[in-house]
Amino acid sequence: MSARRLAAVLAGLVLLVTTGCSGPAPAPPAAAAAAAAGVLGFTGETIDGEPFDAATMAGKPALLWFWAPWCATCASQAGSVTSMQEEYGDRLGILGIAGMGDNKDMHEFVSDLEVGGIRHLDDQAGVVWRKFGITEQSTYVLVDAAGQAVATSYLDDQQLGAEVDALVS
Repeated sequence: MSARRLAAVLAGLVLLVTTGCSGPAPAPPAAAAAAAAGVLGFTGETIDGEPFDAATMAGKPALLWFWAPWCATCASQAGSVTSMQEEYGDRLGILGIAGMGDNKDMHEFVSDLEVGGIRHLDDQAGVVWRKFGITEQSTYVLVDAAGQAVATSYLDDQQLGAEVDALVS
C-alpha cells in the first residue's frame, strides 16, 4: 500500500472514530428548546406578578409590543393589537412588555384600553427592553416561527397588519 493511500485510510478511520457512524449526536432536549426559542429565550413577571417564560411562545410567529402606560401612541395602538389577537388567534403569540411606569399605571392602561386578553410583562427594570435594544415606546418586535426577530420598529396600523399577515401566512 502506498503512503498516500495509507494516509487516506488513516484519515478516514480517524474521522469515523471521532464522528461515529450515525452522524452528529442529537442536541439534548434543553439545548434544542433553547435553539427553538431563539430571541424568545427570556423570562419575566406579568403585571399580575406571575412568572412568565417567553420560550413557551416558541414554534409560531410572535408579536412583542413594547409600551409605556403614559404613552398616547401606545394607547392608540391598543385596538390594533387586540385586533391582531382576534384575527390571528392561536396562529400568533402576542406579548405586551410594559416599561417606563409603575405597576399601578400598567394595570390602569390595560383596564382602560381593554387589552386584558393579552399577556403583559411588567418590565419596570427594563431588562427585556435592553435585551431587544428598545430605546423608545411604542416599538414592535416581530418574531418568525423559527424564533428569529424579523422586524423591530414603530409600525402604524396598516404596516402592522401587513407585516403580521406576511409573518403568519
